[in-house]
Amino acid sequence: MGDDTPPADELLYQCEEGVARLTINRPERHNALSWTVVAELRRRLEEIRTDPAARVLVLSGAGEKAFCAGADLGGMAEGAGYLDLHDSRGELAEVFRQLWSLGKPTIAEVRGYCLAGGFGLALACDLVIAADDARFGTPEIDRGLWPFMITVPMLRSMAPKVALELMMTGRRLTAAEAAPLGFLTRVVPAADLRPEVDALAATLAAKSPAVMRLGRDAFYAVLDQSADDALRLLHPLLTVVTGTEDAAEGITAFLEKRPPEWRGR
Repeated sequence: MGDDTPPADELLYQCEEGVARLTINRPERHNALSWTVVAELRRRLEEIRTDPAARVLVLSGAGEKAFCAGADLGGMAEGAGYLDLHDSRGELAEVFRQLWSLGKPTIAEVRGYCLAGGFGLALACDLVIAADDARFGTPEIDRGLWPFMITVPMLRSMAPKVALELMMTGRRLTAAEAAPLGFLTRVVPAADLRPEVDALAATLAAKSPAVMRLGRDAFYAVLDQSADDALRLLHPLLTVVTGTEDAAEGITAFLEKRPPEWRGR
């Protein structure tokens, strides 16, 4: 692991008022990903996916210096055989898949360093709210490595040649430099980061969980499809959504000029 932090405390979890929050709690290591953190991330994501009380996920890092600085290069290599290490590296890809298939909105709350696998983790979230002190990049090339696993979230979040340039140079971006590239939802002063994320999470948690799941699943399903294939999938989904109880309630509430009472079905 590389430190004396009790494994149970490396990933903090809480869920209040529909908002689940996962916090990587290794600030002394810039919240670098250990095997324990990755395994616990996978376990918690499955728990959140099936918990109706959790309507939104916020992912963050403890402290003020880092969201996540990537893999713990020293700790993750300790005591592992060659093939076991190969298999374990695929676990981050499973975290990405779990985030995309979660069925609930996900928000990355980013302060400080957001690098390598940590950058991929943030980009695998639906929305990224960054403090103005955030720093983004893929420094693997300078370690004689390549950011293979985060190529997909990068290509889903920015223009391909922008992603390639970042991977080839390893240069770091400030939040101000990153904003025009399109992968940040917004940039706010560091002091406003938590209130901004909390407000956005509350807004998303107030939406119909049934329609949010169906619509978000459809978004990820068509993201890599051709236009014709995407339209074939989306057409019947429109009929599915309009047949839900939440759609009927939303229309009735609109006509009666009152807030809807979602049933999640």
